[in-house]
Amino acid sequence: MYRRMKRGRKSQFPGWINRMEIQRVTRYLDSAMVEQAYRNGIFPMADTDLHIVTWHRPRRRAILPLDAFHVSRSLQRRMRRGGFEVTFDHDFDGVMAACAERKPTWISDEFRAVYGAMHRGGKAHSVEVWVNGALAGGVYGVHLGGAFFAESKFHRVTDMSKIALSHLVWRLRDRGFALLEVQYVTGHLAQFGVVEIPHKEYMGRLRMALELQCSFA
Repeated sequence: MYRRMKRGRKSQFPGWINRMEIQRVTRYLDSAMVEQAYRNGIFPMADTDLHIVTWHRPRRRAILPLDAFHVSRSLQRRMRRGGFEVTFDHDFDGVMAACAERKPTWISDEFRAVYGAMHRGGKAHSVEVWVNGALAGGVYGVHLGGAFFAESKFHRVTDMSKIALSHLVWRLRDRGFALLEVQYVTGHLAQFGVVEIPHKEYMGRLRMALELQCSFA
């Protein structure tokens, strides 16, 4: 069921999100809705205050070209020092839960359940970084064909989310992926080579990526 957002109600979304990009509003979501949305250049976000799900299609889309990924010298030095372990799909729910700790958040309990089901079905994946046996950073997202849609990342130890993102990029390169989408460009993401492209160009890249058969494992 669809509904409109009432005027005068404040949203908890970050300031860079333009309400004009919202395509629809629902009271719930499921795995089929999420997959269909991503295939059509749309992604969901939960407003946990209003108890709704908004579906977004930005006019300009942020992507991280896999062949233009940039690792700073300081991050290279941190990686060489070691002291961490990287795993894939070892604790998907733990990564989602940690990402949801940041306030405000668009990751509701319903999102965790739906994306968790997608993970069990092989359509969502996580990268975990561990320090002294504890989850210290990570990133998760949706995988369709040769496209990966990064949803969120977190760190509890400095630089661990950057290391998670780096290993995600290297995994996608190795597996022949064609597209890494990150929704919105920020100053933080720009340091890695993230760029914005028009929606029409994004859809062209997305269609090509969806035709591929890539394995994340």
